[in-house]
Amino acid sequence: MTALVQLATLLALLGTGVVYGTDVFCAIAQRPALARVSDAALTTVMGNLHRYADVRMRVPGVVGLLFALVATVLAALSGHAAAGVLAGGAFVLLVVWMVVYVRVSAPVNARLTAAADAHETPADARSLQDRWDRVIVLRATLQGVALLALGLTLVAL
Repeated sequence: MTALVQLATLLALLGTGVVYGTDVFCAIAQRPALARVSDAALTTVMGNLHRYADVRMRVPGVVGLLFALVATVLAALSGHAAAGVLAGGAFVLLVVWMVVYVRVSAPVNARLTAAADAHETPADARSLQDRWDRVIVLRATLQGVALLALGLTLVAL
Protein backbone atom coordinates (compact mmCIF):
# COMPACT_ATOMS: atom_id res chain seq x y z
CA MET A 1 0.00 0.00 0.00
CA THR A 2 2.90 2.36 0.70
CA ALA A 3 4.02 2.02 -2.92
CA LEU A 4 0.55 3.12 -4.08
CA VAL A 5 0.68 6.17 -1.81
CA GLN A 6 4.11 6.99 -3.23
CA LEU A 7 2.89 6.59 -6.80
CA ALA A 8 -0.19 8.77 -6.19
CA THR A 9 1.99 11.39 -4.51
CA LEU A 10 4.47 11.39 -7.39
CA LEU A 11 1.65 11.85 -9.90
CA ALA A 12 0.26 14.69 -7.77
CA LEU A 13 3.75 16.25 -7.71
CA LEU A 14 4.06 16.03 -11.49
CA GLY A 15 0.67 17.58 -12.24
CA THR A 16 1.02 20.27 -9.59
CA GLY A 17 4.58 21.02 -10.68
CA VAL A 18 3.45 21.87 -14.21
CA VAL A 19 0.86 24.35 -12.95
CA TYR A 20 3.23 25.77 -10.33
CA GLY A 21 5.94 26.37 -12.92
CA THR A 22 3.47 28.11 -15.21
CA ASP A 23 2.14 30.33 -12.43
CA VAL A 24 5.66 31.24 -11.28
CA PHE A 25 6.63 32.13 -14.85
CA CYS A 26 3.56 34.33 -15.13
CA ALA A 27 4.34 36.04 -11.82
CA ILE A 28 8.02 36.74 -12.47
CA ALA A 29 8.25 37.17 -16.26
CA GLN A 30 4.86 37.57 -17.92
CA ARG A 31 3.47 40.17 -15.52
CA PRO A 32 6.29 42.73 -15.92
CA ALA A 33 6.55 42.05 -19.66
CA LEU A 34 2.85 42.76 -20.21
CA ALA A 35 3.16 46.03 -18.31
CA ARG A 36 5.33 47.26 -21.21
CA VAL A 37 3.01 46.46 -24.13
CA SER A 38 -0.01 48.24 -25.56
CA ASP A 39 -3.53 47.30 -24.53
CA ALA A 40 -4.11 45.93 -28.04
CA ALA A 41 -1.03 43.69 -27.84
CA LEU A 42 -2.00 42.59 -24.33
CA THR A 43 -5.48 41.63 -25.51
CA THR A 44 -4.27 39.75 -28.57
CA VAL A 45 -1.48 37.87 -26.83
CA MET A 46 -3.29 37.02 -23.61
CA GLY A 47 -6.58 36.23 -25.33
CA ASN A 48 -4.85 33.73 -27.58
CA LEU A 49 -2.68 32.37 -24.79
CA HIS A 50 -5.73 31.71 -22.62
CA ARG A 51 -7.51 30.05 -25.55
CA TYR A 52 -4.96 27.22 -25.33
CA ALA A 53 -3.92 27.35 -21.70
CA ASP A 54 -7.44 27.16 -20.31
CA VAL A 55 -7.96 23.89 -22.17
CA ARG A 56 -4.54 22.28 -22.06
CA MET A 57 -3.59 23.20 -18.49
CA ARG A 58 -6.67 21.39 -17.19
CA VAL A 59 -4.94 18.04 -17.62
CA PRO A 60 -1.99 18.63 -15.27
CA GLY A 61 -4.25 20.58 -12.91
CA VAL A 62 -6.73 17.73 -12.62
CA VAL A 63 -3.89 15.18 -12.30
CA GLY A 64 -2.38 17.17 -9.41
CA LEU A 65 -5.69 17.67 -7.64
CA LEU A 66 -7.01 14.15 -8.17
CA PHE A 67 -3.83 12.36 -7.14
CA ALA A 68 -3.38 14.58 -4.08
CA LEU A 69 -6.81 13.32 -3.00
CA VAL A 70 -5.91 9.72 -3.87
CA ALA A 71 -2.65 10.01 -1.89
CA THR A 72 -4.60 11.43 1.07
CA VAL A 73 -7.12 8.59 1.10
CA LEU A 74 -4.55 5.84 0.53
CA ALA A 75 -2.22 7.21 3.22
CA ALA A 76 -5.07 7.38 5.71
CA LEU A 77 -6.29 3.88 4.85
CA SER A 78 -2.81 2.45 5.20
CA GLY A 79 -2.20 4.00 8.61
CA HIS A 80 0.28 6.68 7.51
CA ALA A 81 -1.35 9.51 9.48
CA ALA A 82 1.35 12.13 8.95
CA ALA A 83 1.50 11.43 5.22
CA GLY A 84 -2.30 11.60 5.05
CA VAL A 85 -2.38 14.96 6.79
CA LEU A 86 0.35 16.35 4.51
CA ALA A 87 -1.29 15.09 1.32
CA GLY A 88 -4.65 16.31 2.61
CA GLY A 89 -3.15 19.73 3.26
CA ALA A 90 -1.85 19.79 -0.31
CA PHE A 91 -5.28 18.82 -1.59
CA VAL A 92 -6.93 21.65 0.35
CA LEU A 93 -4.38 24.16 -1.00
CA LEU A 94 -5.08 22.95 -4.55
CA VAL A 95 -8.83 23.33 -4.00
CA VAL A 96 -8.26 26.90 -2.76
CA TRP A 97 -6.13 27.53 -5.88
CA MET A 98 -9.02 26.25 -8.01
CA VAL A 99 -11.48 28.59 -6.29
CA VAL A 100 -9.19 31.59 -6.92
CA TYR A 101 -8.73 30.52 -10.54
CA VAL A 102 -12.46 30.01 -11.18
CA ARG A 103 -13.58 33.21 -9.44
CA VAL A 104 -10.86 35.63 -10.55
CA SER A 105 -8.66 34.33 -13.36
CA ALA A 106 -11.09 32.39 -15.55
CA PRO A 107 -13.54 35.28 -16.10
CA VAL A 108 -10.65 37.54 -17.14
CA ASN A 109 -9.35 34.82 -19.45
CA ALA A 110 -12.77 34.48 -21.08
CA ARG A 111 -13.13 38.24 -21.61
CA LEU A 112 -9.66 38.58 -23.15
CA THR A 113 -10.17 35.52 -25.37
CA ALA A 114 -13.53 36.86 -26.62
CA ALA A 115 -11.95 40.24 -27.32
CA ALA A 116 -9.07 38.64 -29.22
CA ASP A 117 -11.55 36.58 -31.25
CA ALA A 118 -13.46 39.75 -32.15
CA HIS A 119 -10.22 41.62 -32.94
CA GLU A 120 -11.22 44.24 -30.38
CA THR A 121 -9.39 45.89 -27.53
CA PRO A 122 -11.66 46.34 -24.50
CA ALA A 123 -11.53 49.75 -22.86
CA ASP A 124 -10.79 47.95 -19.60
CA ALA A 125 -8.12 45.58 -21.00
CA ARG A 126 -5.45 46.88 -18.62
CA SER A 127 -7.72 46.67 -15.57
CA LEU A 128 -8.70 43.13 -16.57
CA GLN A 129 -5.04 42.15 -16.70
CA ASP A 130 -4.39 43.96 -13.41
CA ARG A 131 -7.17 41.90 -11.80
CA TRP A 132 -5.55 38.70 -13.13
CA ASP A 133 -2.11 39.85 -11.98
CA ARG A 134 -3.31 40.58 -8.45
CA VAL A 135 -3.86 36.86 -7.77
CA ILE A 136 -0.95 35.27 -9.66
CA VAL A 137 1.47 35.47 -6.72
CA LEU A 138 -1.21 33.95 -4.47
CA ARG A 139 -1.80 31.20 -7.03
CA ALA A 140 1.92 30.43 -7.31
CA THR A 141 2.27 30.43 -3.52
CA LEU A 142 -0.63 28.01 -3.06
CA GLN A 143 0.86 25.67 -5.67
CA GLY A 144 4.35 25.96 -4.16
CA VAL A 145 3.20 25.14 -0.64
CA ALA A 146 1.15 22.25 -2.02
CA LEU A 147 4.30 20.94 -3.73
CA LEU A 148 6.20 21.23 -0.47
CA ALA A 149 3.45 19.32 1.36
CA LEU A 150 3.47 16.60 -1.28
CA GLY A 151 7.23 16.29 -1.06
CA LEU A 152 6.97 15.98 2.71
CA THR A 153 4.31 13.32 2.19
CA LEU A 154 6.96 11.13 0.58
CA VAL A 155 9.34 11.81 3.46
CA ALA A 156 6.65 10.90 6.02
CA LEU A 157 6.01 7.46 4.51
